[in-house]
Amino acid sequence: MSEELDELFGTREPELSPLQTLRHSCAHVMAKAVQRLYPGTKVTIGPDIDTGFYYDFDAPKPFTEDDLAAIEAEMQKIIDADEPFVREEIDRDEAIRLFRDLGEDYKVEIIEDIIPPGAVTTIYRTGDWFDLCRGPHVERTGQIKAFKLLSVAGAYWRGDEKRPMLQRIYGTAFPDKKQLRQFLQRLEEAKKRDHRKLGKELDLFSIDNTIGGGLVLWHPKGALVRYLIEEYWRRRHLDSGYDLVATPHIAKDQLWQTSGHLEFYKESMFAGMDVDGQDYLVKPMNCPFHVTIYKQGLRSYRDLPLRWAELGTVYRYERSGTLHGLLRVRGFTQDDAHLFMTRDQLPGELDRVVQFCLSILGAFGFEDFTLYLSTRPEKFVGEPAVWDEAEQALHAAIEKTGLPYEIDRGGGAFYGPKIDIALTDALGRKWQCSTVQVDFNLPERFDLQYVGPDGERHRLVMVHRALLGSIERFFAVLVEHYGGAFPVWLAPVQARAITVSERQDAWAREVEAALRARGFRVDSDLSADKLGAKIRRAQLEKIPFMLVCGDKEVEARAVAPRTREGKRLDVMSLDAFADHLADAARIPRSGASSATSA
Repeated sequence: MSEELDELFGTREPELSPLQTLRHSCAHVMAKAVQRLYPGTKVTIGPDIDTGFYYDFDAPKPFTEDDLAAIEAEMQKIIDADEPFVREEIDRDEAIRLFRDLGEDYKVEIIEDIIPPGAVTTIYRTGDWFDLCRGPHVERTGQIKAFKLLSVAGAYWRGDEKRPMLQRIYGTAFPDKKQLRQFLQRLEEAKKRDHRKLGKELDLFSIDNTIGGGLVLWHPKGALVRYLIEEYWRRRHLDSGYDLVATPHIAKDQLWQTSGHLEFYKESMFAGMDVDGQDYLVKPMNCPFHVTIYKQGLRSYRDLPLRWAELGTVYRYERSGTLHGLLRVRGFTQDDAHLFMTRDQLPGELDRVVQFCLSILGAFGFEDFTLYLSTRPEKFVGEPAVWDEAEQALHAAIEKTGLPYEIDRGGGAFYGPKIDIALTDALGRKWQCSTVQVDFNLPERFDLQYVGPDGERHRLVMVHRALLGSIERFFAVLVEHYGGAFPVWLAPVQARAITVSERQDAWAREVEAALRARGFRVDSDLSADKLGAKIRRAQLEKIPFMLVCGDKEVEARAVAPRTREGKRLDVMSLDAFADHLADAARIPRSGASSATSA
């Protein structure tokens, strides 16, 4: 939060795009409207974000969704007045006095924490209203042509649960009403696809406070889809030269001391538990366990590379306000892999693992990817020459994909550079899933060695790789990408036999049994409901195929298939439909080749 405040109120000259500038200006108009309508409201921060902007308020009464319309109307008055945005420079002490006189305690705290003594800061005025801000803004409020307030949420001041709970109003703005309308249409579609909504409607998973926030309960259908994802993951890894390992959920605190987690990651770890006078901690990551397996014996260069993969459940402390369905949880299964190799093997292994990631993501139906290369930060471990080697190998691996990429200079972890792979979903949203990280730190901390052809011991290189990111998060992305209508190979129920009346019950049961014997996931609806209601129910459950069984089908020992999209297929024999279903349920083997720009 301190970095965010510095970005908003520091002395560095900002670099905002025209759209960011427009949205930041609209945030100021919103804050002015709120303080006009609700006297006694205090303002805190109001940055632009990827989808628009927000402002956090300390208000005398909670805002409701109904209040948004009133605020929008007041904003329009300010826009119609075409007030100029006027920049003023004032010294720090004057700024403190100015905001203290207004009772704006949060602004005073920001100035005291962020603005150095004796420094000059800036405020922006619109008419009789002003706020601490370094800008930039559009010239006049009348340049704001299309905006919309979206929602109200809670947010702790400076992200600290011990500080006051504020009210956050989200909004967006665009240069014209057409772009705004298109955005709102995408937003409505995103709401329909929200994995939390579909998770409940399709009975896939739940999160219950009796268990704890951020801890997922997988229901039978959701657990089945998860099983299918994991089994495909395992098979592809075994086919690609990986070995599977499994490790405990807890370990002594000394392990996390050696790995550096207690030094660099403690705030994201749960408190320990005492076992026979020894402190144990639940694992936030799997890597120290894989390292410990490596150290069970002295390895030769002939043993390398070693590729070890695990679907390992980890636990990380997330503040309650940040938890979000399956996208932000406290317990999740990371699809981890760790590769142990010589420095000479690094380029080839990186090329191999990047292609492997793209191939598996493509098998789940994703076609558009953008890659990001994060390079050496100011503070780092290891020799610069080794960093250069790793970055060159990562860069070469990216170039071979032919996909668009960006370089995040200085964005690498202190222990090594990395590649992040972002996929684009059906709504054009980017999700960062795969990460490939080169690590010089753990091999040093754990003294990981191998015996080279010269008979001497050498330090190896380690690569961390999460492919899907986590099963939970990837599952959420899949649900939203497909709107709950999973591809046939992942659908928890692939077909449902539906009867017109009870006269067809025996045949429907036979259809179900025969298809199940072929390995398909099939059930029957033999209820007394009318045919239309049964079909509608199956469509709401996103079942790929409905097999209507009437008297004619019974006589012909056939089925009349319909798709969940409403398409009627020709009546076909049971064997013919089984072949059709087998073809529809075929698992893709290769990744996609197309890409979109970042």
